[in-house]
Amino acid sequence: MGLLTLTPGLDTALVLRTAALGRRTRARGVVLGIQTGTLVWGALTSLGVTALLTASHLAYEILRRAGAAYLLWMAGRMIAETFRRGGADAAEVEVGGADTLCGGWRQGALTNLLNPKVGVFYVAVLPQFIPAEAPHFAMGLALTSVHVVLGTLWSAVLIASATALGTRLRGARARRVLDRVTGTVIGAFAVRLAVGD
Repeated sequence: MGLLTLTPGLDTALVLRTAALGRRTRARGVVLGIQTGTLVWGALTSLGVTALLTASHLAYEILRRAGAAYLLWMAGRMIAETFRRGGADAAEVEVGGADTLCGGWRQGALTNLLNPKVGVFYVAVLPQFIPAEAPHFAMGLALTSVHVVLGTLWSAVLIASATALGTRLRGARARRVLDRVTGTVIGAFAVRLAVGD
């Protein structure tokens, strides 16, 4: 779980971008949303529900396409806003609105919950660490909670680091570059999710 947490990915990109723009409240909300999604995936796996994703090609495809569409929409909106009004107001018009905890939570939760690869990962990995005699649901939630704690701690480090560099990244030009790079990364994740198996 430690290695998974430290591996850069979509979650890292969202947290860093949000915090670098000086939106610490929203960044915390993104982290809470991501960790809520992680907890939901862990709970569903512990109940055996996510096994349906691996067993049902249709269920997996529907979730995969919905996730890819959401990420493409978010990336497109992020990049498009950099060309409107010179990108000066991009952070305010950004997906989800102003610097609010709730807006960040919604963005983080949707990003995590609409990624079927998280569910498939949990189905493949989590059951291996649950002893046969242990209560499956309780032990699954306990293991997922370890992942949530590690993710939250790592995200706090990311937010602090991005905030420290944030003054250099808050100008209109830097914001445009940051949004275009982050939008491209999110778009690449979306395309990979859309065309992946």
